[in-house]
Amino acid sequence: MKIAFAGKGGSGKTTLSALFTRYLAATGAPVVAIDADINQNLGAALGLSAEDLARVPPMGGHLTEIKEILRGDNPRIASAEAMTKTTPPGRGSRLLSVSPDNPLHLRFGVPAAGATLMVTGPYGEDDLGVSCYHSKVGAAEMYLNHLVDGPGEYVVMDMTAGADSFASGLFTRFDITFLVAEPTLRGVGVYRQYAEYAGDHGVEIQVIGNKVQGEDDVAFLREHVGDALAACFGFSPFVRAMEKGRHPELAELEEANVKTLAWMRDAVDSAGKDWAKFTRQSAEFHLRNARRWGGDNGAELAAQVDPDFQMGPEALAAQRG
Repeated sequence: MKIAFAGKGGSGKTTLSALFTRYLAATGAPVVAIDADINQNLGAALGLSAEDLARVPPMGGHLTEIKEILRGDNPRIASAEAMTKTTPPGRGSRLLSVSPDNPLHLRFGVPAAGATLMVTGPYGEDDLGVSCYHSKVGAAEMYLNHLVDGPGEYVVMDMTAGADSFASGLFTRFDITFLVAEPTLRGVGVYRQYAEYAGDHGVEIQVIGNKVQGEDDVAFLREHVGDALAACFGFSPFVRAMEKGRHPELAELEEANVKTLAWMRDAVDSAGKDWAKFTRQSAEFHLRNARRWGGDNGAELAAQVDPDFQMGPEALAAQRG
């Protein structure tokens, strides 16, 4: 299952992304954690040192290499240069699984808290003033577009803060989106933006209240987000220690917050998996991209869509066969 953590900056989404990743990995499940935030803090929240993080190859700095891997021998994609971040997979494309031999995991992944961590990478000196961060996040979007995840397999992505994720089709790539919201007007404001943008695309958003200190905070969140409020994290010395750079053993997490993590996993496991919709939305956003940004190459980009291809386990099995 593909899971997004979204929210405003400072809401605690990175901390909860790391905590949920640790919780899933502790059960023995295969977990991939992706840092797609412009502030690259997920690795540190998972316990990696600055020296460890400096050795993690950023996906956003190797877009051509990733495209070359993913395009495979798809006859509709003439070259890596012809491929965009929204180009959907088709017959001949290299599909990915949540497994150790996934070529992107081998190239860009590192062990972290029992999971495989990949990062899109920070802004570099060459990026300032000439590119937006979405060019780097495009690497994660391509990864998700080509990934066939099965039951009991998890990909957790820490998203860019705010509503920036709607600048591409990335927000449609997830089975469930947890929006982390503090009990403040600014905290619930991001939810209203997400709900408005995502409503027409069937994107499921569940609000996780964070830094909740009593029934008044719960009532405030319920007043502003209604039934979207799924669960709450109360004040947590464990989480506060994480935010200070310490990494207590998971067994030290407060019982009420353990129950919240368990509920979140149950919500993820019960979310529907619709590969036909996943495939359709990939094509829709790519065609929109072709019309708006393709210019003279718009028709060539549109022709990259394989109308007879459907993403999913059968396509992955056919590739292996």
